[in-house]
Amino acid sequence: MNELFRIFKIDERELENTSVNFEEPQSQGYEELLLGIKGEIEHFIDFKTSNIEAPFVSFITKGKVHRVIPKKKEEKCEIWRVQFKSEFIPESTFQLYSMYHGKANVKLNNGTCFNRLVALCEMMEEEAKQENPSYAIIKQLLSLLFTIIEHEKKKLDKSRVELQKSQNIAFGNFLNILEENFQKPLSVDFYADKLFMSTRNLNLICQEILEQSVSEIIDTRKLIEAKNLLISTDKNITEIANDLGYNENSYFSNVFKKKSGQSPTEFRNEMKKLLTT
Repeated sequence: MNELFRIFKIDERELENTSVNFEEPQSQGYEELLLGIKGEIEHFIDFKTSNIEAPFVSFITKGKVHRVIPKKKEEKCEIWRVQFKSEFIPESTFQLYSMYHGKANVKLNNGTCFNRLVALCEMMEEEAKQENPSYAIIKQLLSLLFTIIEHEKKKLDKSRVELQKSQNIAFGNFLNILEENFQKPLSVDFYADKLFMSTRNLNLICQEILEQSVSEIIDTRKLIEAKNLLISTDKNITEIANDLGYNENSYFSNVFKKKSGQSPTEFRNEMKKLLTT
């Protein structure tokens, strides 16, 4: 997928289309949100399979191996599928990782709040179908969508009063420490020491939750910020590299190209074209 964003709806007709294959697990190169209005899904993720009936939301982080099989319930199926690159809303991506780690599927209640989520999806789809869609408008609508989901999720979490696992707490703490320090040239040992654990245990937790090592998560956070700075500022490549704790501009450029497939300059030029249309 080369687009920053796309949205489409799965319904009964889509399920009857034999050319659409929902059966194979896939590792995706983008973030994905599912909003279930009618029907249900069989979701294989984190090496477990579960069934969840609408209304629900599911958030799947980039790189997760998963499989979603939409199903009809009472002959109805209506599921919004939103896919976007992490750099589209870089200020929210790691917050989403923290919100949904270990729990991709969230059951919601019908009512005014859920209806607002559906309306936002409809507005994003309408804008995306325009001849020259405004990515700025879509970005604002998508951010609002996640804000409403987070608000509703917090209310549900309070009512459930469930005990969090120690590794989830540790991972959340790691993300908080990372958010404060990712711009500095710090080793994995620094984060492990801050959490009073060994680097091995911290790596095991990160592998369990995001299927990435600590170093990969740190690099991902730096890359997201680099893309944000390339899009939102006029800083040159050397300044951005320094901001992110890279001592050498060439090393930063090599890391960026290895992970994103483009040089920083190529990425900046492409995003400028997309975001100004």
